[in-house]
Amino acid sequence: MDAVTDDSRSFYDAVGGAETFRRIVGRFYELVRDDEILRPLYPEEDLAAAEVRLLMFLEQYWGGPRTYSDQRGHPRLRMRHAPFRIGFLERDAWLRCMHTAVAEIDSQTLDDAHRKALLDYLEMAAQSMVNSTF
Repeated sequence: MDAVTDDSRSFYDAVGGAETFRRIVGRFYELVRDDEILRPLYPEEDLAAAEVRLLMFLEQYWGGPRTYSDQRGHPRLRMRHAPFRIGFLERDAWLRCMHTAVAEIDSQTLDDAHRKALLDYLEMAAQSMVNSTF
């Protein structure tokens, strides 16, 4: 991520830290709650625990607190998502919600270079979760 930042700050710090990631993840789960494709993938009635897990993961990945690993160990994203059928429809729905959430962050908080890096990662991660062709 050093190529994106022009100083020694992590990506996490450069984009506003916890507040920015809370806003992205909070908005993402607002959209998931009403999404007919994604909502059935979450077994919990209350999405709060899933929201906390995603927040901890993204914060750690982008250079913030290591809370995710401290509490849950290695991310093992494919293994953790294996019980759920994730096809192209689910991938695209997830990306649509995530793109909407990221788009709502102003350009002074998340400039073009950081926005592109974040979205590129999210697209790669979403593609890697696909485990079904239908």
